[in-house]
Amino acid sequence: MNILVCAKQVPNTNEVKIDPVKGTLIRDGVESILNPDDANALEEALKLKDTYDDVNITVITMGPPQADDMLRECLAMGADEAILLSDRAFGGADTWATSNTISAAIEKIGNYHIIFAGRQAIDGDTAQVGPQIAEKLGIPQITYVQSFELSDDEIMVQRQLEDGYEVIMVKTPVLLTAVKELNKPRYMSVKGIYDAYSKQIPVWGLKDIQVDEAKIGLKSSPTKVFRSFTPPPKGKGMMLEGNLKEKVNSLMYELKLKHVI
Repeated sequence: MNILVCAKQVPNTNEVKIDPVKGTLIRDGVESILNPDDANALEEALKLKDTYDDVNITVITMGPPQADDMLRECLAMGADEAILLSDRAFGGADTWATSNTISAAIEKIGNYHIIFAGRQAIDGDTAQVGPQIAEKLGIPQITYVQSFELSDDEIMVQRQLEDGYEVIMVKTPVLLTAVKELNKPRYMSVKGIYDAYSKQIPVWGLKDIQVDEAKIGLKSSPTKVFRSFTPPPKGKGMMLEGNLKEKVNSLMYELKLKHVI
C-alpha cells in the first residue's frame, strides 16, 4: 500500500507578529514547525505502517529550500520517503495555484492508495488545499476525519461535525484530511533522526512535473491579500458597583443609553 502525506512547514503562530506599517507577517527569527494537523495526518499513515507490512509512506511538501528540515522531521517520525517541491515559479501561490502544483507532482508519483493531509494550515486557516487536490486528481475526498478504520480496500471514517459526526464508507484511492482528535502524533526517535539525515530528499522544480505554468505561482493566483492586521485592543470594560438591584439598574441605564434596548 502506497500512502502519500501532504505536509507544510509553517511559522509557529504563538510567535507570529505583523508589521504595523507593511501589514505583512514578520518571519525573521520566527521558528518554523510542521503544521500540527499535518502531524496528525502523518501519524495515521504511520499507524497503518505499524499494522501492515507492505506500507510505504511518502511525504510531499511545497515550499522554500528550508522546508527540507520539516521533511526530515517527518522521516525521523517514520516516513519512508520525502519530496520537496521548490522553485521560484511556485512562490506566492494561493490555495488554487498550490493545489495545481501538488496534484501535478502526485500524478507524477502515481500508484497511491490513500492521500492524508491536515484539515488546514495554521498560517492560512483555509482548509482548501486538500479538497482542491482531490478534485484535480478526480478522486473521492472526506474532510475532518476524526476516526479511521481500514478493511481490505474499504475505509470507514467518522467525519467530524459541529454537533456530532457522520460515518462514511469509501474505497481507495481517496484523500482524507485529519483533525487533531484523530490521534496523538508520535515523537521522533534517535535512530529515526540519524536515518533521516542519511537519506536524499529529491527537489522537484517546474521542469520536473507536468504542470501549466499559467496555473501556478503568484501571478496565476486569483486570491489577493491586500492587507493583514491585528485588531485594535478593546477598551477597558465598565465595572458595576453596588448591590444586585443597583447593578441591574446601572446595566439597564447603560444599555438604554447605547440604544441596545
